[in-house]
Amino acid sequence: MEPEPAYGESLSYRNPILPGFWPDPSICRAGDDYYLVCSSFEYSPGVPIFHSRDLIGWRQIGNVLDRPGQLRLPADTLASRGVYAPTIRYHDDRFWVVTTNVTLDRHLIVTATDPAGPWSDPVYLDLPHVDPSLAWDDDGNCWMTVSGVESYRIDPRTGEVFEGPVPMWSGTGGQYPEAPHLYRVGDWWYLLVSEGGTHTGHAVSVARARSPRGPFQPGPANPILTHRGTDRPVQATGHADMVEATDGTWWMVLLGIRPRGQWPPYHVLGRETFLVPVRWVDGWPVVDPVSCGSGSAGTGRWDDRDDFDDERLGAQWISPRDRPASAWSLTDRPGWLTLHATGDSLDRSGATVVGRRQQHHDCRVSARVDPGSGRAGLTIRIDEAHHYDLELARGQARVIGRVGPFRQVFGECPVPAGAVTVALSTRTTDVLPPTVTSSDDLAQAGLVGVTAAGSDTIRFEVETGDGWSSLAELDGRYLSTEVASGFTGRVIGMYVTEGTAAFDWFDYRPAG
Repeated sequence: MEPEPAYGESLSYRNPILPGFWPDPSICRAGDDYYLVCSSFEYSPGVPIFHSRDLIGWRQIGNVLDRPGQLRLPADTLASRGVYAPTIRYHDDRFWVVTTNVTLDRHLIVTATDPAGPWSDPVYLDLPHVDPSLAWDDDGNCWMTVSGVESYRIDPRTGEVFEGPVPMWSGTGGQYPEAPHLYRVGDWWYLLVSEGGTHTGHAVSVARARSPRGPFQPGPANPILTHRGTDRPVQATGHADMVEATDGTWWMVLLGIRPRGQWPPYHVLGRETFLVPVRWVDGWPVVDPVSCGSGSAGTGRWDDRDDFDDERLGAQWISPRDRPASAWSLTDRPGWLTLHATGDSLDRSGATVVGRRQQHHDCRVSARVDPGSGRAGLTIRIDEAHHYDLELARGQARVIGRVGPFRQVFGECPVPAGAVTVALSTRTTDVLPPTVTSSDDLAQAGLVGVTAAGSDTIRFEVETGDGWSSLAELDGRYLSTEVASGFTGRVIGMYVTEGTAAFDWFDYRPAG
């Protein structure tokens, strides 16, 4: 990623500001700097944190929960469980993050003076619901709001609960009132709530009161933001948070999805982070619909090549549930990432996977792999039941697809011994095989009855001595949330399921 530009350098921006699986954004400001965190679910390290000087260009500076004492996700943690919906706040010269580890059914609070870390060991709170948020009143009381919507007066340093639950306002009647945030603006306390479910019915509503205890008066124009029932390219808008900028303007970050394909559309990148300006009219926040620019999302290029020459893995690298020190090394073979097998199949939890989020609908990922005498390669995954793999083992390269209960080899070819360069690419045009151009072609391809294009096509290639060899092209809709369910998006990464493998480099590039 390129460094974020200085505040004021860019007068326009292109949504999403964080493309890919960065859901449930929360934001705060400290002086001239902005910080943003997102949900991480079953992935470790947890709670990615970003920095910006202008609200537009963002750079990941770390992960809040980056050591075992802060984050425990047992091997049997289900997909889309783990760490939900963090909130970040800056108060009393300190950064505070509160979140929920739903696998353990506990809220936790960590603090830091430097948002890049280290963050403290957690303070736990055994209270109901999810989506916790913190706010402080003029008397120094800390209020923690949770989905539902209700609040508790707590000591965030010890976890002691002094008061609550205090009923608040649960929206306009939509299902799953969640993501409640309290803001003091002038003489009013504003309560922002998302409702309607975190899919196409998602919406953001607001209420206000003179005290955090209420009573809350609903806004006159609720919901203040929703794309439900529209044909806008961004859907499922909600789970919002607001911040006042250094120039006195207000902004909202929120999640949304960008579905692709014909009806029903599929979204494969997960829920992404978007930005919209907020206007105050007659004492209420007003938000316009979320726009989405064409071309590459965000203001940075998001190219990412890692030659594994540093002493530690970059903050972008994540692993399902756990990444024990015994599973990887940057020193066993200097200049290479060495992975040791901790499980024998990507179809079950426990395998060694080091990956990064897919952030563009059209992208190309390549890596140079030395599988040794084991089994290793590239995987693109939603979870253990939905992944495609390009695997190297014993002189053969093959493409394996796992969708639900089905597992199949789709293509294979011999490869030379030693390190081999492999690649996978995704594209959103020509999502059916190029040779399928008529009904006769559909019949010959075994695709009779197929009338709708999927989300994208995923292609797998191996570089041989004679150039690139294509092994398979697979329909990407089977690696979508609509098929796999859950709250995450695609992750592309390196894996080993037998023996020890080494990776010389890994390269991610948006297409176009």
